[in-house]
Amino acid sequence: MNQKIKIITDSACDLPAMLEAEEDIRILNFPITVDGKGYEERVDFTPDEFYQILRKSEQIPTTSQYTALRFGEVFEEYYKEGYTDLIYVSINAKASATHGNALMARDAFYEEHPEAKETCRIYVIDSGTYTIAYGYPVYEAARKAANKVSAEEIVAYLEGYFRTSRIYFAPYTLEYVKKSGRVSCVAAFVGELMGLKPIITFEKGESKTVSKVRGEKAIIPAISKLVKQNIIPHTEYLLIRGENGAHAEALKKDLEKALGYPPVMTIPAGGAISINAGPDVVGVVLKDKNLLER
Repeated sequence: MNQKIKIITDSACDLPAMLEAEEDIRILNFPITVDGKGYEERVDFTPDEFYQILRKSEQIPTTSQYTALRFGEVFEEYYKEGYTDLIYVSINAKASATHGNALMARDAFYEEHPEAKETCRIYVIDSGTYTIAYGYPVYEAARKAANKVSAEEIVAYLEGYFRTSRIYFAPYTLEYVKKSGRVSCVAAFVGELMGLKPIITFEKGESKTVSKVRGEKAIIPAISKLVKQNIIPHTEYLLIRGENGAHAEALKKDLEKALGYPPVMTIPAGGAISINAGPDVVGVVLKDKNLLER
């Protein structure tokens, strides 16, 4: 059977708009509320504009989940357009009800269209992560779809990517991490007093502090060391920057020298990361050799 595949994701993927358009990826934008005012991510501001909104906000902005009703409308739209396979990749399910809402909408869709179970397959994949750590594989999945790779192979690629990829990132201030709960208030308070900065990753959807370094100058060397130790040799990596692009540029220079090749891309962290980590952050997405053994 000829497959007509649509790749869908949400705006926390931080995929650059140019690549979104290039592969006709459907990105569902999260609502963000700042001091009582509603915004739509990727529509009402760029990441760099959001950093300024974030700095001026009186309270930490909040994001709203993408509802089951809206997912149902999206599934209905592509079903009517004759798509045989819809592949939705979600933000970390442990941090947002969005993934569960997509599953709920899929079940409701098949209840309303039982005949579609064989003609319009809907895959809902939990990335278990954030930002370009799922934006990039979503882009690659869309390229595969354009090259007539089967939906089953694309799903296998995505699931394999998420099993073996990792983010290391660090905030330059603990203010936002403390307020978001990513690090306990006590730990954040002690860290501020001692000048400690956490290097954070995600394992099975849960945040984990892998190390703490003293002072801002130690952040880049610490992340670089982790990447050099753990990256699968010769595999791609991507950089995440905040409002201070110099941090990512320094990390890029060090890694390019050590690994012998540049990152695939450097992207600005969007709302999902910056709300929780602050506007000044730096990070790396890599393929981790230790995850191959699990």
